[in-house]
Amino acid sequence: MSMSSDNQADWSFYEKSGLTPVINVSGTMTSLGASIAVSRAVEAVAGILPRFVFMHELQRMASDTIAEATGAEAGFITASASAGISLSVAATITGMDAGRAELLPRRPGEKCEAVVQLGHLCNYGAPVGQAAELAGARLVPFGQSTHVLDHQLQAVLGEATACGLYVVSHHVVGYGQMPLPRFAELCHAAGVPVIVDAASEYDLRRFLREGADLVIYSAHKFLGGPTAGIVAGRRDLVRAAYLQNLGIGRGMKVGKESIFGTIAALKAWAARDHDGIRRREAAALALWQKALAGLAGVRAEIVPDPTGNPLDRLRISVDSSAAGASAMAIGVALAGERPAVIVRDHEAELGYIQLDPCNLDAGHAEIVADRLRAVFESAAQGAVEEPDPDQLRNRSASGYLAWLEE
Repeated sequence: MSMSSDNQADWSFYEKSGLTPVINVSGTMTSLGASIAVSRAVEAVAGILPRFVFMHELQRMASDTIAEATGAEAGFITASASAGISLSVAATITGMDAGRAELLPRRPGEKCEAVVQLGHLCNYGAPVGQAAELAGARLVPFGQSTHVLDHQLQAVLGEATACGLYVVSHHVVGYGQMPLPRFAELCHAAGVPVIVDAASEYDLRRFLREGADLVIYSAHKFLGGPTAGIVAGRRDLVRAAYLQNLGIGRGMKVGKESIFGTIAALKAWAARDHDGIRRREAAALALWQKALAGLAGVRAEIVPDPTGNPLDRLRISVDSSAAGASAMAIGVALAGERPAVIVRDHEAELGYIQLDPCNLDAGHAEIVADRLRAVFESAAQGAVEEPDPDQLRNRSASGYLAWLEE
């Protein structure tokens, strides 16, 4: 199918810019630009770019908006969720001491340990622990990767503990972990604040209710805002995290457009028709499931989000001996289409890929249905080549290593 005949989809931007056209059924992925920005955020960004503002005043406005949206005492906007982790950890090390903030990361002092469950030390494009270490923190993992007990956390909490770091992500180990309410209870009993990385989470209030002192969200994922991170929580810790802009935060600074655009995205979130969006997503899942019906070696089932977001995905399990190609090969073949159809394939080695409907534009669902059917039919005819699994496993690094390579 040529791009010009794709029903309803507008590809003129790609044709004018020379960029590869993409349909994202992978999710809110940074490597694809995260999400489609909502119109109110786009308008806000365009409105503020040609103007001057007092940045502290703008961040105070952001704090009020964040507090209303999350139930936090205060908040601010930074460059990204990863930056939010670094600044939040730094806040628990220095407090409101500007001199100490300037000494990070080389001289954090004795109270600089960040305790974290071993199973939470995932990679989200970079090692999550590195975001804490950029602040000068010393990571103290506890528990085993698939088995965490109360006494293991209690054993590492002490005078040197600055914070507890808790990661909510589909990348962390999915079982045997300590739930956030218990993690917070044990940390608070030792006088230790809790930081939650909830970058890709939908619920803006849950984690504060469950005991977090600071929560970090991405503005450019489910919220559909510009690239930015949101830090929300206790006023004293928010102030101390904001203070880090005198030091390590300078390299993580955020522009006026991202602050104002995030404010607009948060306000749009409150007015969003969440139920209507769910219905449209369900219709896309049903369309894709129907497109795959009757194909040999293919089982398509609707599965819930693993971290509890109100989102379902289509999991496509592939029996390579019957389908003619592996799940990995199908994912690679779809990515080679024009437009490129990028699926959620981080678990393809287990024999399945997933389709995420949260970032569809007009006409995309229908194109995906057509391409799915076509690629699986090609596989049945032996026309889909198997990729090198080691190359796929290393692609997150190889993309950077090969960039501008001669």
